[in-house]
Amino acid sequence: MKFKMSENSLFAILLRSPWWISLAIVVVFALASFALLPREYVPFGVMGALPFLVIGIVAARRQWRAPSPAKAARLQEQMAAMSWREFSAEIVQAYTRQGYQVQALNSPCADFSLYKNGQTTLLSCKRWKASNHGVEPLRELLVAKVAQDARHCTYVSLGPVTQTAQRFAKAQGVNLVNGTALAALFH
Repeated sequence: MKFKMSENSLFAILLRSPWWISLAIVVVFALASFALLPREYVPFGVMGALPFLVIGIVAARRQWRAPSPAKAARLQEQMAAMSWREFSAEIVQAYTRQGYQVQALNSPCADFSLYKNGQTTLLSCKRWKASNHGVEPLRELLVAKVAQDARHCTYVSLGPVTQTAQRFAKAQGVNLVNGTALAALFH
């Protein structure tokens, strides 16, 4: 069973924040422990900062791997100039680097089937350059997910997805990859 962290929990917020914020909390926690606790209890107080240290390390690792904003903008410009053939080849390479087995699909709703750890993810990315990304392509992807008995589905777009589509995707468990997340995938 896979646990999912609440999006608004303190740790989820810290994972999205700059890494140094979590480490600053660790320092404050440690200093407060030394200042406020009796000497024999200080190690236990400092241990309370351990989760924040772990979150800071995880956030730093993620942020270290992420492309800079300038590089992300360049990657997005390059993706916008690509043809479908070039873009799909890059998508295949990006997911292959992440350990997926990628198979092209001949379906109007999903473009690729990704296999990893015994789970199937359907990927829809043919509309990556569209100026409007609404709910309809997400519904079609969900229909394909059910028809193919896939575990997950991902929708890739270069531009933003409408607020309605974002809410729909969140409610239905559709992973949206766009903007800087897409640039990070190509990075």
